[in-house]
Amino acid sequence: MKKIGFIDYFLDEWHAEKYPAWIEQASKGRMGVSYAYGKADLEGKLSNREWCAKKGIELLASIEQVVEQSDYLIVLSPDHAQYHEELSRIALQSGKPTYIDKTFAPDRAAALRMLELADKHGTPMYSTSALRFAAEYAPVERQGIEAICSLGPGKFENYAIHQVEPIIALMGTEAKQVMWTGTAGAPSLLIGFSDGRQATINLYGWESPFSMALSYADGASQYVKIESNFFGAFIDQLIAFFESGVSPVPPAETIAIASILEAGERAARTPYEWIALP
Repeated sequence: MKKIGFIDYFLDEWHAEKYPAWIEQASKGRMGVSYAYGKADLEGKLSNREWCAKKGIELLASIEQVVEQSDYLIVLSPDHAQYHEELSRIALQSGKPTYIDKTFAPDRAAALRMLELADKHGTPMYSTSALRFAAEYAPVERQGIEAICSLGPGKFENYAIHQVEPIIALMGTEAKQVMWTGTAGAPSLLIGFSDGRQATINLYGWESPFSMALSYADGASQYVKIESNFFGAFIDQLIAFFESGVSPVPPAETIAIASILEAGERAARTPYEWIALP
């Protein structure tokens, strides 16, 4: 069995809780989470030691030990992207396939540094929102999309990725500007592309389903509501990545997504003004 190592800010969180069983089941036992490291113990959460004891995973004292003893690496911290660069640095120099959970980086500069570090050391690496792999997106016609209106739940800082990622996967990386059009309680961001195409993301509370309306240049339209097991599809892609070392996500898309999210945070401070993207 190939051994996977977790590297996390703290281990008692939803992704770390779910991934081990999903990976073992989807890989038919070819892979399993064997080792883990947590940077901190958080009040109100199981300590890293308690969490590992509960899950039957060996807690190691350092990131170096996890990297050394594992075949594949997963950097978690899904809701604290500000720690990703620190937590992934040794993994990205290891040459071992490394997945970094969403949101990849807090800003474009960090995204570029992490990608460059992985490239320098020949480390296969990628990051994604699981929503990218929702079955409903697969048959969507990419050619001719003129506008997208996307809807979903959550807060901008850790859930906007789930709408921006599919938009970039469908419309490409030529976004040139963003404008904040929402409120504090209902964030909304307009993304303008270099050829005049546009997309909006809208975060309307936890009861809002992930969904998307698409308009095409020829007048056609389409509505997509995400109801499939996108986490299952994501885990299948993760296993394939570990076995092949080939990322399913182009780095240019990862950089574009990080750029949009960073600019979106800035745009919230000056609503209804365009913020240029690099």
